[in-house]
Amino acid sequence: VQLVESGGGLVQPGGSLRLSCAASGFTFSTFAMSWVRQAPGKERELVAGILSHGTTTYADSVKGRFTISRDNARNTMTLQMNSLKPEDTAVYYCKTFVGATGGSWGQGTQVTVSP
Repeated sequence: VQLVESGGGLVQPGGSLRLSCAASGFTFSTFAMSWVRQAPGKERELVAGILSHGTTTYADSVKGRFTISRDNARNTMTLQMNSLKPEDTAVYYCKTFVGATGGSWGQGTQVTVSP
């Protein structure tokens, strides 16, 4: 299993970023996937999850601002993040299965929201 995130960076409050996760080494279309984040000094938090057929779930803190999607033909998953807030600053991880623990993880991508 290999998961590679991209798209993180520095953005001002209110701005947008789009994270991507490229998956390989397993049958991506059959796996539930999720984005998990970890801020300094805080526990890992499930941000959003998506089942193989597209059903989604979101943390209350990101509902209405973030959108998770997947392209099973391209073995990719994305997280569109709008109206970003400083409290969204964290390392964002792509992982298999829906949840803040278990599964296989990517290396993470840093998202920093700051003026």
